Amino acid sequence: MAQDMQEIMKKAEVLIEALPYIQRFNRKIIVVKYGGSAMVDPELQKNVIKDVTLLKLVGFKPIIVHGGGKEISRWVSKVGKEAQFVNGLRVTDEETMEIAEMVLGRVNKSLVTMVQELGVKAVGISGKDGGLLSVNKKYSDGQDIGFVGDIKNVDTKVLYDLLDNDFLPIVAPVGLDDEFQTYNINADDAACAIAKAVGADKLVFLTDIEGLYRDINDKTTFISRLTASEADELISGGIIGGGMLPKLNNCTSAIRAGVSRVHILDGRVPHCLLLEIFTNEGIGTAILADDDNLVTNA
Repeated sequence: MAQDMQEIMKKAEVLIEALPYIQRFNRKIIVVKYGGSAMVDPELQKNVIKDVTLLKLVGFKPIIVHGGGKEISRWVSKVGKEAQFVNGLRVTDEETMEIAEMVLGRVNKSLVTMVQELGVKAVGISGKDGGLLSVNKKYSDGQDIGFVGDIKNVDTKVLYDLLDNDFLPIVAPVGLDDEFQTYNINADDAACAIAKAVGADKLVFLTDIEGLYRDINDKTTFISRLTASEADELISGGIIGGGMLPKLNNCTSAIRAGVSRVHILDGRVPHCLLLEIFTNEGIGTAILADDDNLVTNA
């Protein structure tokens, strides 16, 4: 009986610890970029959707922006093509664009279904809907990589309409150019642009790594929090490279555009979102504004 009571008290402590964070972010927008292994593993997928649904039910206004890269590559190989990448960006010819849009639409509606199974109203859209994401053709170091879009404008009306009517928007990263040609968009770029445009209080990247390290081969160099300026120093010093480089650039860009905090989390950890947002310690890397003097991970 005493042990049972101890367990109950621990649960109460967890709820009390979460209270100031719930109060602080009540009715605030949080953009969650959902990708990586957490999209492929069914159990992790359920955990992420449960987390985001809980955030909505306790007063947050979440927006999910999802990728689908691994699934797109799988379908591209099914039609006998080989996925090609230049500087981390998928080379997207006309046929690949058709496949990408089909796969992203399928993923999008699957996520909508999962959210609605948990009792929250969700609406799946792509960047084409309501003119949400307008793009120019993107080049990679001057190289033509096909139908890959560089976001030039975010029309937030459709997102605000959904949020105001108590829906959880789920966005697939596809957009249109001025000639109404369809373009694939890097999901990190889409999440960052949307977070900046809606003035999100938080932008969260779910990834396949624990967060940032000063030395990726030395686990003792983990960085739990840093300012945008400190992040810039890591980039200019060549300490951060590879696939994390554009992600970190997106993080600092979002902070300088007014997003309060950006978090890089390991989506393979069950309930990583709740652990980062509702606990004092957190589990990932938080990037803060240079003048952020708060001592908690909130």
